[in-house]
Amino acid sequence: MVAAGFATFELMYCVQPLLPVFVHVFGVTPLGSSFALSMTTGTLALALLVASALSETWGRTPMMISAILLAAVLTMISSVIDDWALFLLMRAAIGLVLSGLPAVAMAYLAEEVDRESIGLAMGLYVAGSGFGGMTGRLLTEMVADAAGWRIAIAVVGAIGLAAGLVVMVALPRSRHFVPRLFAARSLAFNYLEHLRDPALVPLFLEAFLIMGGFVSVYNYITFRLLGPHFDLSQSRVGLIFAVYLVGVVSSAWVGGIAGRVGRTRALPVAIGVELLGVLLTLSGNLTLVVLGIALVTFGFFGAHSVASSWVGLRARTNRAQAAALYLFLYYLGSSVIGSASGVAYGKAGWDGVVVFIACLLIGALGVARLVAILPSRAGAVM
Repeated sequence: MVAAGFATFELMYCVQPLLPVFVHVFGVTPLGSSFALSMTTGTLALALLVASALSETWGRTPMMISAILLAAVLTMISSVIDDWALFLLMRAAIGLVLSGLPAVAMAYLAEEVDRESIGLAMGLYVAGSGFGGMTGRLLTEMVADAAGWRIAIAVVGAIGLAAGLVVMVALPRSRHFVPRLFAARSLAFNYLEHLRDPALVPLFLEAFLIMGGFVSVYNYITFRLLGPHFDLSQSRVGLIFAVYLVGVVSSAWVGGIAGRVGRTRALPVAIGVELLGVLLTLSGNLTLVVLGIALVTFGFFGAHSVASSWVGLRARTNRAQAAALYLFLYYLGSSVIGSASGVAYGKAGWDGVVVFIACLLIGALGVARLVAILPSRAGAVM
């Protein structure tokens, strides 16, 4: 599952450090370049609502393995595309096939892992995602600097393919999965039931806000670091993104702590750390900016680990659909807020982005309070 999380984030976010490159190569605006990522996350958000239901019929492990292998192949193909519209279409296709993994992975862990260990297990899965995100960004930056962006994307695709093969060989088959026939009416009913749960809905909204803020930082901080004030090279910016390792640590650590001290306490603290990090990136001192990026990463992965495991616990039935709704808002936040913050960047530069994200995270803190006080229809799980 660590390899599965690694491959998902590596393949999805490898284009993020290349957004300034796309501005020059394809002649698009910073906002336009963000579509290289938003097309993937937006398509994934919509498709996983159906993919999670298909996994109830096709099985968890076949869906996850197929998703990684197909996405890796499409990533390698995208490296040779010259037309911007066609490149975006390919990025959307990658999101479509990757939809067979995230919600299914959450359901798989909820079904196969002991209840007392689910927080740590989800944290390890998210840690793999963090390591993949770091590798995708760092490797892409360094290879692009040395051999060009096309080679960089091809290399990332090849590594994703290798990770997919690891998953295919090593992932245990489901022991508690019971297949069901696909029924659109039943699917709609299941989603409606989860949306009626007063405790689950704030968790879904939380995913939208924390992910949107996190992606916005990584989308546009590159423009600032490459700009005249810092004037860093692609490789040096890539090295800064090694702070993603902080997310690898925080997801498992915070996930484990949340099981002991309570998720109602752990979630707002993690969001507060993400907010503090965003504010630190306003500094003109590179050390403080890097520290800010690290805190954003630590806080986000900690909050995501807590919130995602909480969804699996509160949804006593149809967990794949509950996970799909959480991740729908999660990736919708990446797509919508990730691009909307480009408007703030265009109007007010990095300061505008920070103000925009800070407002989102203050809202996320309010939502965290709602999660704590609203009981679940299935029974409160704190």
